[in-house]
Order: sequence, then structure tokens, then C-alpha cells
Amino acid sequence: QVQLVESGGGLVQPGGSLRLSCAASTIIFNTMGWYRQAPGKQRELVASIAYGGASYYADSVKGRFTISRDIAKNTVYLQMNSLKPEDTAVYYCWSPGPLWGQGTQVTVSS
Repeated sequence: QVQLVESGGGLVQPGGSLRLSCAASTIIFNTMGWYRQAPGKQRELVASIAYGGASYYADSVKGRFTISRDIAKNTVYLQMNSLKPEDTAVYYCWSPGPLWGQGTQVTVSS
């Protein structure tokens, strides 16, 4: 069974940066991405990247977040810059299937 393991969450001040990583236990010949879920809200797609490299971003994170992928390491990254309090959520690694990681908490607060 394929596993997705996230790392890199934490507490950061507004305007700060974090990088999330998601390592897959095997090669995934498919899109990978990141969802997030804030308390009391639905889970939403933040960014995704196809196996060939095409990417998608939610409007709320365009220009601030960058998704990338290292095929050789079976790893996808989410670089998050200019973080805002409204980015606070549990971030989940995802691939269609669906496959889900266990989630990592990101808290943006002063």
C-alpha cells in the first residue's frame, strides 16, 4: 500500500515562510498535490502538480506558494511564502485514488 508522509509544518509569524514535504513510499505516475482544512471549513485543494510538471494553484495562494516535485525522490514540496493567518490549517498531501497523508499542522500567528 502506497504511503504519503508529510513533514515541515509548524508555527510561523505572518509574513514568514515554511516548506512542506511529502514523501511517497513508491513512484507515483500521477498528479500529486496539497489540500488544506481549517477548523469548521471544508477541505480545499491548494496546489497540485502533474507528473509532467504542469501545476495548479488556488487563487488564494497564487504568487505566494510554489509546488514542486522531485521524481527521483518520490517527493513533492510546497514552498509557502508571505504566510497569512488565514493560511492556518492542517495540510494534507494527496494523489488521485485517492491517497492521503496524515496531515501536518500549519499555524500562522504572531
